[in-house]
Amino acid sequence: MSVEQRSASKAGKAGEGSGLKKIVAASMVGTVVEWYEFFLYATAATLVFGKYFFPSTGNELDGIIQAFITYAVGFVARPLGGIVFGQIGDKLGRKPTLQLTIVIVGVSTFLMGCLPGFMDIGYWAPAMLVALRFIQGFALGGEWGGAVLLVAEHSPNKSRGFWSSWPQAAVPVGNLLATLVLFVMSSTLSSEAFLGWGWRVAFWLSAVIVFVGYYIRTHVTEAPIFLEAKAQVEESKAISYGVGEVIRKYPKGILQAMGLRFAENIMYYLVVSFAIVYLKSVHKYDTSSLLLALLIAHVIHFLVIPQVGRLVDSWGRKPVYLVGAITGATWPFFAFPMFDTKNAVIIVLAVTIGLCLHAFMYAGQPAIMSELFPTRMRYSGVSLGSQVTSIFAGSLAPLLATQWLKDTGSWVPTAIYLVVACAITVVAVISLKETKGIALQDVDQADAIRHGLTTASKG
Repeated sequence: MSVEQRSASKAGKAGEGSGLKKIVAASMVGTVVEWYEFFLYATAATLVFGKYFFPSTGNELDGIIQAFITYAVGFVARPLGGIVFGQIGDKLGRKPTLQLTIVIVGVSTFLMGCLPGFMDIGYWAPAMLVALRFIQGFALGGEWGGAVLLVAEHSPNKSRGFWSSWPQAAVPVGNLLATLVLFVMSSTLSSEAFLGWGWRVAFWLSAVIVFVGYYIRTHVTEAPIFLEAKAQVEESKAISYGVGEVIRKYPKGILQAMGLRFAENIMYYLVVSFAIVYLKSVHKYDTSSLLLALLIAHVIHFLVIPQVGRLVDSWGRKPVYLVGAITGATWPFFAFPMFDTKNAVIIVLAVTIGLCLHAFMYAGQPAIMSELFPTRMRYSGVSLGSQVTSIFAGSLAPLLATQWLKDTGSWVPTAIYLVVACAITVVAVISLKETKGIALQDVDQADAIRHGLTTASKG
């Protein structure tokens, strides 16, 4: 039996028993922890940081814009983290990389909750906030790729879209927890107490939950296909791996991954971050009501993502993604008029629809991206494609939208921005080959033949 056949057999057995479910659970729990901390910053940047870490200018939006600039720092750091941890993950394994990233994110987030404000130490306050945000983003840059690949490389070929969508579903859970903690604190404390110390509690809680995620990740195993690829790299100097190799050999795959990520990343942060800014600054909507709306929307987003993952396996990768990209472009044109009604039910509906449309792009990403690259450089390729894009997409989206709102008083420029982003993603999807049901062993074999790596087919 060949290496590829043995690996396929082992992966199939893992998928048939409880092994795959344990892998999914471990990946999800760690991802919940890390994204809880990352999105906690996003929500706090909107509600707290603009007032606490920056001097007052008399315009509330100025503080929010400054906070979003520090928020963007984390996105700038993510590609660097993707490069470093992608290299480590392709060489040493997915498991040790994920253990390291969760500790770094946890420590940096806890320390954010300890920072003094601008009134206490002046500009040292935002400077320290930026430094910790950079460290947080650096670690998260290596988190996503490892978490989704740990599942994708264990999954059966016919259901990879479904199983690998579960780590994606963990993202709204992390956001849900962050929003829930802030909701409880903001609804039970006075505005002065919430701004003074209440928001810190959510950051300090990361010290507790990070231990849970780390412990669970100590019990996961590497996928057989990765262990075999690692052994082949170690045996033959002709086989290389990591960041440099994927840039040289698969530049098209990286560009396609970036194109897939572009509209999805922009849309998500418009829905969960800029929507809060718009409702709070334009309509003076109550903070607790905003957080409650997001709580409801995150729950539904969590439930929808795995179901879209099933569609990715049955309909195909490309059709499902195109549905998300095309319908996502329409969202701002009906969502902002719905926000303008100031009706709580309609506002929840607008946010929820946005996240459901987003799920049609988000759920299939792990399967599609894992099928773009061979195992020996998959972590690096997936991390680069997803994290580099975040600099030009998610980091800028709420910042640009808030600036346009300040300059024009209108949501229309933001709507046009999302339409352009969705058009770019549509082009990227069209350029893909349909890979529904493909074996990752076949991806490795095609790579071996293409680059003359005869050891890949060794029996």
